[in-house]
Amino acid sequence: MQTVDHKDILTRFKNGDLGREQAAALLTGAHPDSAARHAPLTTAVAPPRAAVSQPPPARALTTAPAGGGPPLPADGYAITALHGRFPDADGLDAFWHTAVLGGRDAGRRTSGSPAGAGAGAGAGAGAGADDFDAVFFGLTPQDAALMDPQERLLLEVLWQTLETAGCTGARLDTLTAADGEPRAVGVYVAHDPLGRAAVAQAPAGDAPAAAGAGVTLPARLSTLLDLRGPGHCVGGGGAAFLVALHQALSALRAGECGAALVGAVGLQPGPARRHPQGAEGGQGVGAVLLRPLAAALAAGDTVHAVVRATAVAHPGRHAREAAADRLARRALAAAGVTAAGVGLRETETTVAATTGDTGAATGLAALVRAVLQLRHGTLLPAPGDSSAAPWARPHDQSGRELPRRATVAVRPTAGSPAAHVLLEEPPRRGPEPIASGPAGPAAASGELVLLSAPTPEHLAATARRLADRVLPADAVEHGTQDGRRLLAALARELRLGRAVRDCRLAVVARDTGELGAALRAFAEDQAGAGDLDGAEDRDGAGGLDGAEDRDGADDRAGAGDRAGADDRDGAGDQDRAEDRAGAGDQDRAEDRAGAGDQDHAEDRAGAGDRTGADDQDGADDRAGAGAGGARGSVRCADLRGAQGPGVLFGELPETRAYLAALWRGRRLDALARLWLAGVDVSAADTAGTAPVLALPTSALLRRPLREAGCPATDGPTPS
Repeated sequence: MQTVDHKDILTRFKNGDLGREQAAALLTGAHPDSAARHAPLTTAVAPPRAAVSQPPPARALTTAPAGGGPPLPADGYAITALHGRFPDADGLDAFWHTAVLGGRDAGRRTSGSPAGAGAGAGAGAGAGADDFDAVFFGLTPQDAALMDPQERLLLEVLWQTLETAGCTGARLDTLTAADGEPRAVGVYVAHDPLGRAAVAQAPAGDAPAAAGAGVTLPARLSTLLDLRGPGHCVGGGGAAFLVALHQALSALRAGECGAALVGAVGLQPGPARRHPQGAEGGQGVGAVLLRPLAAALAAGDTVHAVVRATAVAHPGRHAREAAADRLARRALAAAGVTAAGVGLRETETTVAATTGDTGAATGLAALVRAVLQLRHGTLLPAPGDSSAAPWARPHDQSGRELPRRATVAVRPTAGSPAAHVLLEEPPRRGPEPIASGPAGPAAASGELVLLSAPTPEHLAATARRLADRVLPADAVEHGTQDGRRLLAALARELRLGRAVRDCRLAVVARDTGELGAALRAFAEDQAGAGDLDGAEDRDGAGGLDGAEDRDGADDRAGAGDRAGADDRDGAGDQDRAEDRAGAGDQDRAEDRAGAGDQDHAEDRAGAGDRTGADDQDGADDRAGAGAGGARGSVRCADLRGAQGPGVLFGELPETRAYLAALWRGRRLDALARLWLAGVDVSAADTAGTAPVLALPTSALLRRPLREAGCPATDGPTPS
């Protein structure tokens, strides 16, 4: 038997490598049992741990398959969304196009790529940095003008990244920390040194200006976005974004947040265009959203790539190249991967040919390049190469297929650390068809599509954007099964993935062609009308339901009780009003929630029972007009001036149950009326899971911020 000293035995016992009986046998020299005889006795030297991000414990990274059975391992962290703007590339599609060209045709743009503020040929991330949509983010022009331009850019891309992931609405509440806190999203940002001009313009003690500087930036962004996770700010250096990502993984591993936003912005002096040697100034801004891979797969998130390991360190007085090599070994060892298993290495040098020197966004640009190459299975041209090339998937010695892997590394510069990230393509899953919509008679009723925005202008622009990019007139034949399935998935995504704002529209459509036509007509009407009055019925019936609008159109004109304009019980009694909202008599609440008698639930959900005196959704339409309006017609409301708590108190469990019963019974007209009267009906429709559907982000209407306190009169620039 191999001889080991007592210190080694005690160390292994303390680390859990030996049981108590095995350790006692070895220490006393007694004959160990069979388990002890076969236990390896060599001393293992643990690698440095402080600067290496490894996957969390297995219990946090496993998920049971849909059909039951043992959990499947899912190591690492998923990138579930990424968004960015770079020189000559206002969006990732345009960025990919520019990168594929390998240094040629710099001004050419991808057809249909989103236009940014003041974007044109050769526009960069910082083009129009003084143009900003303050209203969209609930800011005054004065406050927005006092923010540093980098803060404004970060605010935009963080929001757009969340929207890309479908996490600005009801889904955002499902991102919880270990203690169950909802909306637990960490904010980790990297930026170049913030200018002091904005702070100098502010009066003494002015919070908006002071909040935009330095380490308070993540707190400021978290407040504006109402996120409740941790955060940290990394200032300057090419590796700053990768350092911020490393810190975000630590918070995820500790359970401090359910997801983490990692963003970066770099606005270098000089023209915003790339240069083969990276000598000229560059611009870049973008962000990624990270979740534990198992959680992302279980939620149906899109997984763009998997972060397997990260490593960060300062070089000290050692050579910088040696520090970079050391971090590479650490990251590979943490993931159990050899250097031969890595097919792509992105560095600050490879990025420079596409973006130039982007400062704190250099690591972001390198990571975006790597993720896009993993996504497309294509290797971009290296400096000096002429064209892109297919990226063959590797195999092990037995012929088993392996995932493609890439590293992203930025070497240290004076005063800044080095960082190394190991990426892997996402697990290969079978095709996931778009979630099927209803069949039979339910399909004939169509789907309820809900959309909202902060102003009528934003609502019209977002409707137009959705119609043009997802619902082109000739893309899906009217009435086809694929059209109905896409419509069901789109309606669900808008309900669960988007924030609920004050200006709203509702439309019931039977297929994507009908929806696209309705949204285009609505946008054109708004462009001609110039304003949304909140009670205007787009199908021409003159009221939200085509008659007297018993859901509360009179309330918007100043009436008090939004829970029912004329109090159908005739008493106006508050207790009975609470009963209608599901808060009063338990028996009645159970009926309305669908927990009691099903016939009663259907009547109260709008089944047309004209004898139901308290039919709280007004579906019986006492004036005799059509309850739902014409199919494919848009109804809208402007709730910005509404007073009071709303038609229903949504925090009550009875109210949530009632709304869930309406969705189960497909009472689409009742739900539309409640939505337009101020009720958040979206979160009640959360039954089952379905893949997240990528949709265009909401339209931003940027306006010039020429100087603090003086909003410009120029027209908005949509994006």
